[in-house]
Amino acid sequence: MTSDQEFDALVLNRSDDGKVNGSFETLSNDQLPDADTTIAVKYSSLNYKDGLIMNGRTKLVKEYPHIPGVDYVGVVEECTSGKFQPGDEVICTGWRVGEIWWGGYATRARAKSEWLVPLADGLDMVRTMALGTAGLTAMMSLMTLEEHGLTPDVEGEVLVTGAAGGMGSLCVALLANLGYKVTAETGREDTHQYLKDLGATSIISREELETPPKGPLVSGRWEAAIDNVGGVILGNLMSALKPNASVAVVGNVAGWSFEASIMPFLVRGVNMLGIDSVTCPPERRAIAWSRLAKELPLDHFDEMVEIHPLSDVLDLGVKILEGQVRGRAVIDLGT
Repeated sequence: MTSDQEFDALVLNRSDDGKVNGSFETLSNDQLPDADTTIAVKYSSLNYKDGLIMNGRTKLVKEYPHIPGVDYVGVVEECTSGKFQPGDEVICTGWRVGEIWWGGYATRARAKSEWLVPLADGLDMVRTMALGTAGLTAMMSLMTLEEHGLTPDVEGEVLVTGAAGGMGSLCVALLANLGYKVTAETGREDTHQYLKDLGATSIISREELETPPKGPLVSGRWEAAIDNVGGVILGNLMSALKPNASVAVVGNVAGWSFEASIMPFLVRGVNMLGIDSVTCPPERRAIAWSRLAKELPLDHFDEMVEIHPLSDVLDLGVKILEGQVRGRAVIDLGT
């Protein structure tokens, strides 16, 4: 591949006053970061973290200019390590891509081959990217809960917070398809039918979980939980977990702070499990992707996916921070 090949990208720059601005530019191949694998990017996706980065509301990005997009799928053009061959279809998630390493909002990317995983059998590029980081994290959350004893034959329900978002939607659909009874938490009444269609057994409002419990422990309500919100909601839900239940902690859109009594841990033996999809080993990633291909109802899943051109991504970055993006937004790079 010659160094003068050009590609299109969304490029972020930071002005002297600290404001982050994005523009669509044409770059040359020799401007890409140095790594062993070059990929023609076909699709990326929109995650909450992408919205924060594009709008300068996080310090995850340290150096500018920067290309955001925390995941992508594409076709290998060149791989000097020999791990992949030209024409191989791969996905890249995690490893601080789109944060400290140029990401997927460009028609070409370069990455380390150990960051890449082949597309799973049964998943095409659009479906793979519609799952993206959110899908991988949803499956990793389930796998971790299973490793701590959760099975579909439990009597009670599994709570999913932030259920109407991309990650939450996937958690609801995945759990319901495997036979779990799911309580979906949302702050938007207009998403209730959407969540029921995904398989939610019951729905609770955000206000209910934001209301402080009457004591450090209340009646055990949930067999397990996947928390995509964090903040006060995470602290409050701990008091209503059943004995020996676990909560997989994924997001912190409601804030980094965490306040909870020690009683759920001491008296009920509950577990708080942090889910890290950034440096997850390739072997575990491959298992997660294979299970997603087999265990997620893909025909039903397609209903929560919307495809947008790269030119829409700045506007979408604002909308996702305002809670206006439902389900999964896939970015078509047009290559």
